Amino acid sequence: MKTRHFLSLLDLTPAELQQLLHRAAELKALHRKGEHYTPFPQKVLGMIFDKASTRTRISFDAGMVQLGGSAIFLSPRDTQLGRGEPIEDTARVLSSMVDIVMIRTFEHGNVKRFAEYSKVPVINGLTDYNHPCQLLADLQTFIEHCGDIRKRIVAWIGDGNNMCNSYLEAACQFDFQLRIAVPPGYEPDADLLKRAADHVVLLRDPMAAARNADVVTTDVWASMGREAEEARRVRDFTPYQVTAAMMAQARPDAIFLHCLPAHRGEEVSAEVIDGPQSRVWDQAENRLHSQKALMEFLLLDAKSSG
Repeated sequence: MKTRHFLSLLDLTPAELQQLLHRAAELKALHRKGEHYTPFPQKVLGMIFDKASTRTRISFDAGMVQLGGSAIFLSPRDTQLGRGEPIEDTARVLSSMVDIVMIRTFEHGNVKRFAEYSKVPVINGLTDYNHPCQLLADLQTFIEHCGDIRKRIVAWIGDGNNMCNSYLEAACQFDFQLRIAVPPGYEPDADLLKRAADHVVLLRDPMAAARNADVVTTDVWASMGREAEEARRVRDFTPYQVTAAMMAQARPDAIFLHCLPAHRGEEVSAEVIDGPQSRVWDQAENRLHSQKALMEFLLLDAKSSG
């Protein structure tokens, strides 16, 4: 029985992803009703964090507790990884003691190496390459407010970063059109652009990207690890701020999404993120529900069908 991992949206089939999001909606409804669903008593989630986090840490920790299990937080200061122990060794040891692992780190290759040597499912909680868990929450939020995302238009405005890469993966798996508006030199991963060629349009004009879009989304201009580039990035990205004028180019019922944390007055105006089209708070909450569905899938569904 092969252990399933979630390092990318491409690790699941489109049907599995649709099933997972349907389940996320069910788990959210149970949570809202105050009903307890605890299928994982004594199951343990190991969480490895090389990057700071609010939403990822709380949503995974709370999610595992709500499912009846527990979670262990590990920073570089808490493990031998921070003192140079090989990833392969840590993976072998940790996966013999916990039931599932979530890793939030810089290099995507490190997550892949950990998964290769892990005996339990590994979840990518964010790397510099992609952020698939966030996309699950984004898609759940879109479906809640707008219905089926197939054949719809998503406008990505700003940096071709890990979030943009995950939107490219999502466009392939969910069959929507992705318009990416980025300044020259900030394009997303070239291989992903090729893979999503039938679903993506690369633009320089953010207003054109937003025209008739069903959702407009963005991220900070200087992601973690790129703070030294902030002055240059502010200069290059200022024309790409999501403003009320840009949202007016989108469909009247379009929504605005942002993975947070947000810098009001930089990548998005306060008028937009705090305005009536913003769904960022639902989006943030949905990290909890979509990741509970993901952990359930990896611990129960995937193994039962493996």
